[in-house]
Formats: sequence, structure tokens, C-alpha cells
Amino acid sequence: MAMNDSVNILNSAYLAVEYIDSFLPDNPLQQPFKNAWNYMLDNYTKFQIATWGSLIVHEASYFLLCVPGFVFQFIPYMRKYKIQQDKPETWEKQWKCFKTLLFNHFFIQLPLICGTYYFTEYFNIPYEWEEMPRWYVLVAQCFGCAVIEDAWHYFLHRLLHHKRIYKYIHKVHHEFVSPFGMQAEYAHPLETLILGTGFFIGIVVFCNHVILLWAWVICRLMETIDVHSGYDVPLNPLHLVPFYAGARFHDFHHMNFIGNYASTFTWWDRIFGTDSQFIAYKEKEKKQQLIMKKKA
Repeated sequence: MAMNDSVNILNSAYLAVEYIDSFLPDNPLQQPFKNAWNYMLDNYTKFQIATWGSLIVHEASYFLLCVPGFVFQFIPYMRKYKIQQDKPETWEKQWKCFKTLLFNHFFIQLPLICGTYYFTEYFNIPYEWEEMPRWYVLVAQCFGCAVIEDAWHYFLHRLLHHKRIYKYIHKVHHEFVSPFGMQAEYAHPLETLILGTGFFIGIVVFCNHVILLWAWVICRLMETIDVHSGYDVPLNPLHLVPFYAGARFHDFHHMNFIGNYASTFTWWDRIFGTDSQFIAYKEKEKKQQLIMKKKA
């Protein structure tokens, strides 16, 4: 009975969104995107699209999303939004991070990306424009992928902090006490494989078109680069996502090493009480701010 009720609620929600969408104006970018997509299908093989297309989407998205945080360090006005203001970025750290990223991207992640084509073939995942899901379905699927990845990340990330294995794997990622955007995927190769597995679980569950692979890559990179940015910028649209952790939440994890293990949302840390030190830290900050205001 409960299952039927849930299905009916989801169907009603889908119909409601579909009805609202019918009143929205046409997207002026849809036709150019359709033309580009069909051009890609006509000129490249599925293997090339799945492999090299996925690599290009990942690399372009990663480094483009890193640009704002990288530029912030040169803008005096943005310093007030840096969370750990006493630990500025250095060229030495950023260059070291960049070199490790290139190794991980091309020697760890690229071999995994090469399996994308075989995944789409095995599960008969379509590439055609006509089979592409509507935008609101894609958004819901990406959210579902984020929920699954977040659960995987919380428990495996917490395990990697166990004192018996921390120094062998996860310590690499914590070389930077004050994180910056490009450092999001700076990790030991084993960590890339272990935590990266969570990315693919949602794909296996939800994928009904190759576009979800790329949409989820962009969403996941947007989130992880944001929480590693080191800047708590107001009017960040990601803060509109319910239970979104954000940069301040994850920055505390790098500063404190204990707690705040989830990647995207706050609920797992709240359920297991692993955000208690973060909550105490925020309360202490509030008290200090009140004291400063009274003195002023």
C-alpha cells in the first residue's frame, strides 16, 4: 500500500512539473544544442563520443569551474569571503596539485572512462536526440545520483579516516589544511578509485541516456569544487539546494580532520553526530562576533 502511494505521489509530481513546463517559453538554446548533438552523432562513433567526449566534458568542466576560485586570490575584495584567511594559496601548492591532477586524470580516471562505451552498450543506453529525457527528469536523476553518492562518500570517507589506514591513503588529500578548488580531486590513486565508485552507482541505477553521464559529471564537479573552494561567497545558487553542505562545512573538515564526512548534504553527519565539533565551532564563532560587536 505504501509503495503504491509513493508511486502515485511521484507520478502526480511528474505530471505537475510536465504541466508547468508546457507553459514555459521555448529555450532559445535548444535548437543550437540539438543541431550540435546531431552533428556529433553523424560525425563520430559511439566509442569516440562515450570515451573522448566524456574526457573532454570532465577536463573542460573541471578546470573551467576552478577558474573563479583561482581568480579570487588576486582580488582584494574577495579576501573577506575566504574561510581560512590566515592560510592563503601559494604557487608551490597549486603547481603540485596541478601535476598530481594530470596524473590522476589521465592514468587513473581515463582508463575508467574508456569503459563508458561498453557500459552504454551492455545496458543499451541510447545516444539519440529523440531519446533524451526532459530537463526536469535530468535534474531529478542528478539529484538521485547525488543522494546515492553522498551516502557512499560518507561511510567510505569516514572509513578512510580510520587511524590504521588514514596515513596510507587519505592523508594525501589532507596535505592542504586550507583547501582550494583545484584540490577537489587531489588524492591518492586508491582514494580516487574507492570514493569515485560512488559516482557510478547512481549512473547504474538511473541512466537512460548518455546525456545523464555528462550532466552528472558537471553537477558532481560543480559541487566538489565549490566545497573545496575555500571561499564562502554570498548568493551562491548551490545554497538553494536543500541540506547542501557548502564550502564552510567541508572547509572545517580539512581544518579539523574529524567530522563533516559527507560530500554534498548534511544529513548523514547530523544522524551520526559527526558534525558536533562543527556545530560547537559555529557557536563559538557567533559568541566571538557578538563580543566584537559589543566592544565596537
